[in-house]
Amino acid sequence: MSDKRSLNKLAMDAVKQLTKYKEALRVKVHRAKCKTTIIDCGIEVPGSLEAGRLVSEACMGGRGTVVIATTTVGSLFFPAAQVTTDDPALACLGAQVAGWSIKVDDFFALGSGPARALARVETKLFDHLHYTDSHKEAVLLLETRTIPGAAVCEYIADKCGVTPDNLYLLVAPTASIVGSVQIAARIVETPIHKLENLKFDPHKILSGVGITPIAPVARKDNRAMGLTNDAILMMGQTFFFIRSSEGDDIEALVQKIPSSTSSSYGKPFRQIFKEAKGDFYKIDPGLFAPAMISISDLRTGTLHTAGQIDPDLYLESIETSLD
Repeated sequence: MSDKRSLNKLAMDAVKQLTKYKEALRVKVHRAKCKTTIIDCGIEVPGSLEAGRLVSEACMGGRGTVVIATTTVGSLFFPAAQVTTDDPALACLGAQVAGWSIKVDDFFALGSGPARALARVETKLFDHLHYTDSHKEAVLLLETRTIPGAAVCEYIADKCGVTPDNLYLLVAPTASIVGSVQIAARIVETPIHKLENLKFDPHKILSGVGITPIAPVARKDNRAMGLTNDAILMMGQTFFFIRSSEGDDIEALVQKIPSSTSSSYGKPFRQIFKEAKGDFYKIDPGLFAPAMISISDLRTGTLHTAGQIDPDLYLESIETSLD
């Protein structure tokens, strides 16, 4: 794989913008003892919409574009994340998926971003994507309320095969502006991840577009987790261009994608999570999907759609999360 297509190399464009314009973006740059660059996007600072947009693009390995748009939910007006990618398999599965569980001493966070392609902890996924990255710099997003210490930085750098001074960690809690933006920006990633679980080859997805509301910031991370997830599950909309293969039943496949097909759907995620006693593994994985999806198949010239947005349920989620 040519280094010109390196997800980490492309992500550095957004990282450089975050560090260069840190005051305007309301982010704070830390240097760990091991010289790792840590960009706080919402722990000690408020962050911003533009910081969230840049973090989201970095998280997609520079292979996607995020625009801050607007939308309405019932009578309420919201900012929205509009995401476009012409390299969805790599942008979403190869970079954006929060697939790396990082635990060092008392520190725990899920890591998402292109550094995963260097660490290759998810060996089967990257073998399936036929992708390797050998760039000397690594970019990783950690959804956390704790600034990682030197031991965490050194652990991540070692796994990625880079020196600690070439590691760039973006950190933001769920209950923050950047947290709300970067989770909304997963609107294309979420259905691709579900399609892969349904054994559909992600390389057949040529381009993707999605839009979902950027959730208001709740006062606690657990409430924000519910509200940001619900934005996708109840209001998220995606559109894919694909090229199917002979024998693919795209109509049957698309009907399985929307969140409303899950037995867990129908109540705010905060309530579902509480009933599962905080155990994600007790929640139907089929729930994690957009409310509505459309797929244009270039091979057959057909359009397949399924699902619908659910503004009433999302307004209920807002009311229960922000009370």
